Amino acid sequence: MNLAGRRIVITGAFGALGSKVATSARAAGAAVACIDFSPAANAPGPLAQCVLLGEVDLRSPDAAAKALQSAASQLGGLDGVVNIAGGFRWEKIEGGKVDTWDQLYNLNLRTAVNSVQAALPLLHKQHGRIINVGAAGAVKAGKGMGAYAASKAGVTKLTEALAEELKDTGVCVNAILPSIIDTPANRADMPDADHTRWVQPEQIADLILFLLSDRASAITGALIPIVGRV
Repeated sequence: MNLAGRRIVITGAFGALGSKVATSARAAGAAVACIDFSPAANAPGPLAQCVLLGEVDLRSPDAAAKALQSAASQLGGLDGVVNIAGGFRWEKIEGGKVDTWDQLYNLNLRTAVNSVQAALPLLHKQHGRIINVGAAGAVKAGKGMGAYAASKAGVTKLTEALAEELKDTGVCVNAILPSIIDTPANRADMPDADHTRWVQPEQIADLILFLLSDRASAITGALIPIVGRV
């Protein structure tokens, strides 16, 4: 996929999926800025050639605006945003805490809204791209996934509404809906699972790069499942 000349911001970029998307985008020719809640010193080694913006709390509109402005300034503009920042917590509704719903709303939806609102004044309108990472659970929630699924369902509605707002501008807004991603953390949490059925970060990165490219110019407002064999 050719992303030569494109300037891309990735949130949650220091994690397993974010770092794979960032390195793949750079390999495709893009200039990449990586935003994360962790300090820049914690960024994986392969991200050394990216613009690194650590200790950014995207739950804060002001922090998001400052980080996106800094990223666009250092990249020389902004062509795309990939919102990966978020979190997960397994907790049943019976015996659970309403605070968990607030926590996951803030981690998964509020961060995406703040990132998008900060990016819009900076985004190149002729070929701009916004890609949000939702979850397959947003369509059908499982046991213990109520709060998580609800927050990710919010991400899908953010995507649809924003795509409608921007459909006459040339900016494409889409969401991907992964199932279980094959990461070290998920393997540690589910050691007895069949990992071969999960989705590989490389497969998700390929889909995101396609959506960032000119070849996806006819796709906007889409919620795209990528679920492996789960």
